[in-house]
Amino acid sequence: MRGFFISFEGPDGAGKSTVLAEVLKQIGPKLKAQYLVTREPGGSKIAEKIRKIILDPENVKMSDRTEALLYAAARSQHVEEIIKPALNEGKIVISDRFVDSSLAYQGAGRNLGIKEVKEINDFATGGLEPDLTLFFDLDPKIGLARIEKLRPGHEDRLEQEKLAFHEKVYEGYQEVNKLYSDRIAIIDASKPFEEVVETTISTIQKRLPELF
Repeated sequence: MRGFFISFEGPDGAGKSTVLAEVLKQIGPKLKAQYLVTREPGGSKIAEKIRKIILDPENVKMSDRTEALLYAAARSQHVEEIIKPALNEGKIVISDRFVDSSLAYQGAGRNLGIKEVKEINDFATGGLEPDLTLFFDLDPKIGLARIEKLRPGHEDRLEQEKLAFHEKVYEGYQEVNKLYSDRIAIIDASKPFEEVVETTISTIQKRLPELF
């Protein structure tokens, strides 16, 4: 039996990775199947090497198309080596970011087009889509302020982009949320942490009751 695939999405600083860790701490023991937590870009040895290239602040000359293709290449390896085998074993795969990130960051943020970026990612993943996507909704100004406070001077190449870029990314996410409203659940990430965690858990329970 095929497993289930859940992705966590959101603008930089939305707190999705921290929420993911806490959610699994609470619901992990209650899940019927084994679960695997992974991330993008990365998740496999080759994909993690590509991640370093993409996010290295020194790579200022990287073109927008190169960036989009590197994300797709990392994702292709991630899907083939990690995600698909786990799903085929009936596991629950939870990924910190997936294709929606590329649609928002490269499609909208880099002005490459959501449709065009979707096409290269469909090729990269064989059309694989999550069963459920949780989008952590937060104003980019708040998110960037959080990052600056948490790790000043250690922002990656994309985090270092100006606010205007992150606002375009946020608008792109809103478009993606409308396009795929059947699988995307929106979580208000501006609420207190405990409330965000609670809402995330109840959303997973409601949308995928067969996991419990």
